Amino acid sequence: MTPAVLTLLVLAATVAVFIWDRFPVMLVALAVPVALWATGVLSLPEAFTGFGDPTVIFIAALFVVSEALDETGVTTWVGDLAMRLAGESRVRLVLIILAMVAVLTAVITPNGSVAALTPVVVVLATRAGRSPSELLMPLAFGAHAGSLLLLTGSPVNLVVADYAAQLGLPAIGLFTLTLTGVAMVLGTVVIVLLLGPRLIPRRDAARALRDLGDHAAVLSEHYDLPKDGAVRLGPADGVLEALIPPRSRFIGDHVFPGMPTESGRLVVTAVQHAGRAVTTGHDLHVGDTVLFTGSWEAVDAAALDPDIVAVDAPEPLRRQAVPLGRGARRTLVILAVMVVLLATNVVPAAVAGLLAALAIIATGVLSVRQVYAGIGWTTVILVGGLMSLSAAMVGSGAADQLADALVGIVGPLGPHALLLGLFIVTAVLGQLISNMATAFIVLPIGAAAAADMGVSATPVLIAIAVFAAAALLTPVATPANLVVMEAAGYRFGDYWRLGLVLLALYGLVGIGLVPLIWPF
Repeated sequence: MTPAVLTLLVLAATVAVFIWDRFPVMLVALAVPVALWATGVLSLPEAFTGFGDPTVIFIAALFVVSEALDETGVTTWVGDLAMRLAGESRVRLVLIILAMVAVLTAVITPNGSVAALTPVVVVLATRAGRSPSELLMPLAFGAHAGSLLLLTGSPVNLVVADYAAQLGLPAIGLFTLTLTGVAMVLGTVVIVLLLGPRLIPRRDAARALRDLGDHAAVLSEHYDLPKDGAVRLGPADGVLEALIPPRSRFIGDHVFPGMPTESGRLVVTAVQHAGRAVTTGHDLHVGDTVLFTGSWEAVDAAALDPDIVAVDAPEPLRRQAVPLGRGARRTLVILAVMVVLLATNVVPAAVAGLLAALAIIATGVLSVRQVYAGIGWTTVILVGGLMSLSAAMVGSGAADQLADALVGIVGPLGPHALLLGLFIVTAVLGQLISNMATAFIVLPIGAAAAADMGVSATPVLIAIAVFAAAALLTPVATPANLVVMEAAGYRFGDYWRLGLVLLALYGLVGIGLVPLIWPF
């Protein structure tokens, strides 16, 4: 068999396995370069060159920046601001949520922004007397639209920019996609406001997310603390509510409010026995709860002690309850410098991202452990592995063959018909498999088809970026859709009603608006 046929067989098998969904995405992504090497389509260095690609480095660096924004309470601050502005008006709630998620997504990608803002939106809905399901689908879909505001909004954008650079096309910079993104965000706002009440189902969530925004006040009231001794949470002030479990070495220890711990790093602020606050000395029993206060570092260390059970893990508590916490200003300065470097093209995008990630570690905003935990390794490996498939489609001639077939069908109708054909292919695949995987499959076909028709590939590639963002019809289309599913109580078939209308908007923008901005 020819290399082109072998590549198409690997492509078909990859799509089938993605749709089958029985194997982890990382496993499939790693199997692709192995299969292309084993069949002789690519040499070993060619098969694995994607893992050293600058785009992969940049995507990993963006995860570090995203984790820093969340860890230091910047996203919490954004949520608090939204709560102060939103009130109970549905129109105002929708406008603020969509604006908030679009701007945040432009910097930290849809998955990160939706994960960070889902608890905020649940609280907004609850305080406004509304079902979270009314607002969480707009949150997820608004993130898809916001991903087109900046180059950093989605890994797909970065892959498209990298592909354009390989073809020698004009560089796709930080703000290249902004006009398209603005159109998508405004269109999404209008559609959600006008059609949302009829197309978004009202569901009861399987479980309610806790509101930790007023956690300090809740603890103070629960432990009957006087006003001058109330719990205070801040960038340097943490709290740990600990339960004494059976067989704990602390059983029988004598404690009293105001007592420092043995290390001197924490203070016993309050104690409860049998559900009642203890105001004098007390010997600890199984089931007692003790409220410790001290630095977040000390609280983090104490929560790991096997002889107590932390009622609330310190890390999510700090993220949700402490806006603009320790390291927030450093993170915002680093983010601003990265954006300036990207906007001015002083250094390559991968270098700008890597410098930002290194600065976050060097200034102590995140530890190395937190960096490892914050990177979305599935996405990084998916991009690195599937780059080999894109290279094989070009090198083997498979992309040219598929492009010839597509041009044969739509060629006489002009380049707009080509975009329509690419939209249909991307829209169908994008609901079944990762939009990143879809982009890797469609990009070489679109570029080859543009060459066959003698038109510029730039509008074709940018249109594919727009089409790939329209993964809206199923909860499994993107992690962002899946994140809101449980919190809102959505069912699998709830997404397509509003998603189908927005899908048409993505098609109109990609086919109609993109060629106006970037002519054929």
